[in-house]
Amino acid sequence: MSYQQLTEGQRYQISVLLARGCSQTVIAETLCKSKSTISRELSRNRLPDGRYEPAQAQQLTTSRRIHAGKRRIPSMTIDFVKLCLNVDWSPEQISHVSTRLGMPVSHEWIYQYVATDKAAGGKLYKSLRQGHKRYRKGKTSKRCVIPDPVSIDERPAIVDTRERFGDWEIDTVLGKHGTGALVTIAERTSRFYLVKKVSSKSADAVRDATIELLRPYAAHVHTITADNGSGFVGHKAIAEALETEIYFAHPYSSWERGLNENSNGLLRQYIPKGTDLRELTEEEVMQAVARLNARPRKCLGFRQPSVIFNKLCQAADESVALRG
Repeated sequence: MSYQQLTEGQRYQISVLLARGCSQTVIAETLCKSKSTISRELSRNRLPDGRYEPAQAQQLTTSRRIHAGKRRIPSMTIDFVKLCLNVDWSPEQISHVSTRLGMPVSHEWIYQYVATDKAAGGKLYKSLRQGHKRYRKGKTSKRCVIPDPVSIDERPAIVDTRERFGDWEIDTVLGKHGTGALVTIAERTSRFYLVKKVSSKSADAVRDATIELLRPYAAHVHTITADNGSGFVGHKAIAEALETEIYFAHPYSSWERGLNENSNGLLRQYIPKGTDLRELTEEEVMQAVARLNARPRKCLGFRQPSVIFNKLCQAADESVALRG
């Protein structure tokens, strides 16, 4: 079942079916949509008093789409990229400098932009040091197709603010070729970091590792944001097991999972790039993660992620107990 946005007419159907007392499962079957689509629609677009009004739901969705446009690469950033390419800067150099200037763009996005420009008859590719042989992932490249992905554009705005505890970012880190991978997960508010070694970055291995890592904290998992890698093909099973929502960043937009990317960079101090993960023990992985979670972070007022995480867990549990 391919992912499609709900139409205004389908929102009126949902309203009628809810009035009849139909369950989300029945509504999903009637509209030929997944149950998660209906669940997301109701959780995002109900009014504060709990009512679901299709007209307001359509208006809220339209508003989110308008604001989602702000995530596109601004024209000023594109102009800067083109200027730097014309003076023979590499995409990696451009990416680092533009990010420091407050115009974040990944080097992979730049390679894709050059490839698209070349396909349209442009000459930007001539500025690359290895010419047309160097740019990557053109239109003919094969990319993993994630089934029914939900774009980061649809992610609740509160995730961006880091005000809510329980929003996570996930990634995979590769070791030496053919020796396995690491599944890494970071919580956005506390910067708490989890890592598990897997034999490969296959969808099954990543799925099982993710569920194992987050199951102890399932009550504190509201959302997970992933990239478009093949390891996350099994995202539906993860979402179902943890009763959470999973969103996918835009291709070549690593800054949309900046915390996880930064945490992976810190992990390299203990597990360098090119490490043969077959020779790395589970205990060594746990020791590295423990050190990172015990390291004071400037963004936390020089407090430790593990301490902040435990306090937030306790506060959330107490809040649930009081409401119960």
